[in-house]
Amino acid sequence: MAEIRPERTVIGGSLEISRMVNGLWQLAGGHDRDISIAKAAQVMDDTCLCGLDTFDMADHYGDAELVVGHHNATSTTRKVAFTKWCPQENGIKTFANAEAAVDLASRRMGVKKIDLLQYHAWDFTDDTYLHNLDHLRTMQRQGKIGLIGLTNTNTAHLELLLDSGFPIATNQVPTNVIDRRLTRGRMNEVCIKHDVGILAYGTLLGGFLTDKWLGQPEPADINELNWSLRKYIRFIWAAGGWAPFQVVLQALAVVARRHDVSIAAVATRFVLDIPSVKAVIVGTRLSADSEAYIAKNLQAFSFKLTEDDIILIHQAQEGLTDVPGDCGDEYRRPPYLTAAGDMSDHLLETDRMTLVREAVAAGKRVEYSTGSKWEPIAGYCRAVRTGNTIRVSGTTSNSPIPSLAVIGGSSAQSQTVHILDTIEGALKALGSSLSDVVRTRIMVRDADFCEEVSRAHGWLFAHAGVRPSNTFVTAGLIGEHMLVEIEAEAEVGCSSEGVVTVMKS
Repeated sequence: MAEIRPERTVIGGSLEISRMVNGLWQLAGGHDRDISIAKAAQVMDDTCLCGLDTFDMADHYGDAELVVGHHNATSTTRKVAFTKWCPQENGIKTFANAEAAVDLASRRMGVKKIDLLQYHAWDFTDDTYLHNLDHLRTMQRQGKIGLIGLTNTNTAHLELLLDSGFPIATNQVPTNVIDRRLTRGRMNEVCIKHDVGILAYGTLLGGFLTDKWLGQPEPADINELNWSLRKYIRFIWAAGGWAPFQVVLQALAVVARRHDVSIAAVATRFVLDIPSVKAVIVGTRLSADSEAYIAKNLQAFSFKLTEDDIILIHQAQEGLTDVPGDCGDEYRRPPYLTAAGDMSDHLLETDRMTLVREAVAAGKRVEYSTGSKWEPIAGYCRAVRTGNTIRVSGTTSNSPIPSLAVIGGSSAQSQTVHILDTIEGALKALGSSLSDVVRTRIMVRDADFCEEVSRAHGWLFAHAGVRPSNTFVTAGLIGEHMLVEIEAEAEVGCSSEGVVTVMKS
C-alpha cells in the first residue's frame, strides 16, 4: 500500500501548510501531566517527516511554544508553527504590551518571525481587541509576524474587521458533523468571498466521533471525562442530545465500512470537503504512541466521499438541532460550550461594577463616560442611569484607532455592528444588557442602507432574545464617514422573568 501523505494548501496567499494541523492544546494539561520537552521535540521531528509539518499552539498551552523552540534549536526539519494571543480585557491597550506578548512567544518558539499569529477577543464590546489587532498589523509590517488570524470570531465581527481594512488570513473555529454553524450560517460564504481560510478544530468532538463511542450509552458523570470530552459533550447536548448524535455516528460507521477506514477518518474528510476549510486541527500529544495516532489520522487522505456517502450523512443530520449562535459565540454568550460550562473566570466583578451597584442602591444618578474628547466639550456622556432606566446617547462608529477614520469602513452593516457593540458596552458598564433594551432609534445617511442596517440590528437582538420598539429615519449625520447613528433606552431587569409576545388578532 502506498504511503499516505496529507494534502497541502496555502493560507494568506503565501504560506504553505498541511491540511492536517497538529493541535498542541493537550500539552496545556487535562490530558498528560508530565511533558518532556526534549522527547516531545523529537516526536515533532518524526511527525514532520510524515508530512504533518504544521503545528498550532497558544500562549496558554503549557510548554507547547517551548517544545517548538527546542525543536528549532535541535533540528533542521522544516515546519510551520502558529500560535495565539488570548489576552484578558484588563484595560491595557498599548503597543508595548502587545509587542511584549509577541516577543515572548517568539523567544519561546525560537523564531524571529511567527508564521501565523492568531488573536482571540473575549469581548467585542471592549475595544481593546481593535487596538491589539492594530498593534499586530504594525508588527506584521515590521516583520515580526507573517500572517494575522483570528480564533472563535463570528461572521459579523469577521466582516467588521475585513471592512475596516485588517488583513485577516484565517479564522479558527469549531466545525464537525454535529456543529454545523460554519455552513448553516454565513461564515462559509464570507470566508470564500474574502479568501479567509477556516482552520477547523473540534473535528472529532474531542474524541466522541470515533468507533469507541458507537452504540455506547451517554456518559453518566461528566467529571470522569477529560477536558476535551467535557467540553464537546456540551456540543452534543446543544445539538439535540445523545440519541441524534448516535444516529449520525451510525451513518459515519456505514460510510467507514464502505471505505475500510475509521469513523474518525470519515468525520475528518467531511470537514475537509467544506469549501472554506483550509485545514483541520487534530489534537497531538507528541508522546511515544504518537506514531500510531498519525497513521490513523492520515486515513482521512486515503479516500473520497461519494455522493451516496454525503446523502447518507446529511439524512442522519436531519435529526440534529442547530447549535445556538454563530461560530465562536459560545465564548461570549450562553450556552457556554466550554469544559467548565461557563465563563466565570472572565466575568469577575470589577471595582466599576461595585461602584455602579452601590450608587444605584443609594438612589444616585450614574453617568458613563468613554473618555471621548467631545464629551466634556459638548457636555454629554455616553449613557446615563437613573434608577432602573438607562438612556444611551446617539452612537456612531467612531474609531478608537487614529489610523482609521471609522470602524466598519464603507459598510453600513459593519458600522451598525460596531455601534451596537459600543451601546452594549455602555449598558454592561451600568449593570445592564441588550436584553433590557426597550427602544432604539436608528438614523442613516441614505435609505439604501435600510436593509443591511436592519439585518445587523435584528441579528444582535435575536441573540438577546428581545425585540425593542424602534424608529428608523434618514438624517444628515455629522462626519463624512459616518453612515449610521443609533441611540437606545433600557429598563434594567425588564426581561429577567421572560418575554411574552402578544400577536395582533
